[in-house]
Amino acid sequence: MVDAGRPTPERKRFFRRPLVWIVLIALIAVLIGSFWSGGSDYEEATTSEVLKHINDGDVEEANLLDKEQLVQLTLTSGDKVEAYLPAGMMETVATELEDAGVTFDTEVNETSVFVSFLLSLLPIVLIVLLLLFFMSQMQGGGSRVLNFGKSKAKMVSKDTPKTTFDDVAGADEAVEELREIKDFLEDPKKYQELGAKIPKGVLLFGPPGTGKTLLARAVAGEAGVPFYSISGSDFVEMFVGVGASRVRDLFTQAKENAPAIVFVDEIDAVGRHRGAGMGGGHDEREQTLNQLLVEMDGFDTRGGVILIAATNRPDILDPALLRPGRFDRQIPVDAPDKEGRQAILAVHAKGKPFVPNVEFETIARRTPGFSGADLENVINEAALLTARHNQKAISADALEEAIDRVIAGPERKGRVMGEHEKKMTAYHEAGHALVAHALPHAAPVHKLTILPRGRSLGHTLVLPTEDKYTQTRSEMIDTLAYALGGRAAEELVYHDPTTGASNDIEKATKVARAMVTEYGMSAKLGAIKYGSGGSEPFLGREYGHQKDYSDEVAADIDAEVRALIEIAHDEAYAIVTEYRDVLDQMVTELLEKETLNQEDLERIATRVVKRPPMSPFNGTDKRKLGQPPVSTPNGSRPAEGPEAGIEVGPATEGQSPQP
Repeated sequence: MVDAGRPTPERKRFFRRPLVWIVLIALIAVLIGSFWSGGSDYEEATTSEVLKHINDGDVEEANLLDKEQLVQLTLTSGDKVEAYLPAGMMETVATELEDAGVTFDTEVNETSVFVSFLLSLLPIVLIVLLLLFFMSQMQGGGSRVLNFGKSKAKMVSKDTPKTTFDDVAGADEAVEELREIKDFLEDPKKYQELGAKIPKGVLLFGPPGTGKTLLARAVAGEAGVPFYSISGSDFVEMFVGVGASRVRDLFTQAKENAPAIVFVDEIDAVGRHRGAGMGGGHDEREQTLNQLLVEMDGFDTRGGVILIAATNRPDILDPALLRPGRFDRQIPVDAPDKEGRQAILAVHAKGKPFVPNVEFETIARRTPGFSGADLENVINEAALLTARHNQKAISADALEEAIDRVIAGPERKGRVMGEHEKKMTAYHEAGHALVAHALPHAAPVHKLTILPRGRSLGHTLVLPTEDKYTQTRSEMIDTLAYALGGRAAEELVYHDPTTGASNDIEKATKVARAMVTEYGMSAKLGAIKYGSGGSEPFLGREYGHQKDYSDEVAADIDAEVRALIEIAHDEAYAIVTEYRDVLDQMVTELLEKETLNQEDLERIATRVVKRPPMSPFNGTDKRKLGQPPVSTPNGSRPAEGPEAGIEVGPATEGQSPQP
């Protein structure tokens, strides 16, 4: 129940709005003007009517207001009239009144002067108030008018729900590094007695969604000291010098409340490499960065102020930020491994009902490369799907569907394919699956489907049996062959490639070019890196620079990339040709069931034998299995004709067949 005599928070916020006060001031000014002007008992009349009354002797007394050029007459009949006279008529009326023997007073209406002054001043006041209102809106509120240089950092209060290290999973190494920060803040003497210096800055870097901000919140919850949180973009403003002023104000507050922690999220917004823009201008962002460098390097060793920053682009940060004495500890926060994913799933599953047969180990193996945010999204999508179907507990099927939604998008039940296009899609996806099943270094096929999902008409999903961080050349060749398996099936059965393999070709070309220019996997070109790899984010630093290799080498690179693609394509084509009957059986069941899992594929492809390993790295790139198929001049392959009623077509992983 709300006390009627006490203003509610909504009412308080209403009266804090500058626009409300502007309207109120305008209304008060109008009321004051009408009050001081008073109510008039005089009827309006024209100048000629006033002169007629005077000449006819009907005027008993008169009042002349010179400032307003107003004449007021009291007639013998008791009526009162007034008229505003034209310029120069006041003297004429006064003369007429004297001639008629009428007594009149001449006075200045001071009240009218005040009202006139107030009305003339009112527009200026309104304009000033409007300017202040717009300036306050740009600064985030009326209470911060003209406080451009004040920091926008938010201090974590004691009432905020605490996040601790127990809430963090899948980043054990990062947690151990940050525990040292917590221990120093709790007991600095233990370190100081040994002459140890705590890192002045800690940089958390890694892909998006891996838990960098979560780790910072955990440090805030564990440390028990003032914790200031701000985004890198909050420093930068349209006014020159504002960012540097905010940096000074932030660190001043932190030093006054030391020991304290300052957390800057997305520091790349303000910490980008200086001099990387076109023309090398010294803009506001660089001034802010300069002030940040000064504040970090000027820390008192025992001041107890520690800066924690997070970014997913450490490669674009200014080198001065990363040197010892500033960010002297850099902690990678990578995508979690299988055990880490299992622990993250357990954290996000707290408080949610699951059926007894759900095993997070299986889900963790099913989601290689997923970040913590992706896994949280999987659990949430599964809960939404369970509620949509009016079920009481999350099942393994719901989790499976949730993973597919995160990987490829929601199922598009409204996109209905005809039989012709469905057969084309089935052959394309079956080609991917068959080639992956036959290659010795390809990951096992988990599922293939021709159900439209996201932007694709179907997709084939392969899952590695364990987390891998490096790849051999033979494994990358097999990856290329798997990517081109759908295209090879199209050429074998349909004799006419489609646009559905465009995404496969794009990915294969990217991998092959990296093999030649970055990984030194070309016997002809050797272990040399060519070019910047296309990862240079600064146009200003690359502008005007010539390539670090000749045109002849560029032609050799293109030739080697094409050779790798051709080798992989020949391998894929040989597989689908040798096991054509397996391919047809796979398509038949895929058209019937629309989705095949790993068990179905193992049953269908029982007679498929793994290909021999790649021959030694000698530049020939031929497997020890006989003469590979030979390309015809027009790029087509010699093959058997398509079976009656069966055609092949597009649809690849994550790609629509539209050109």
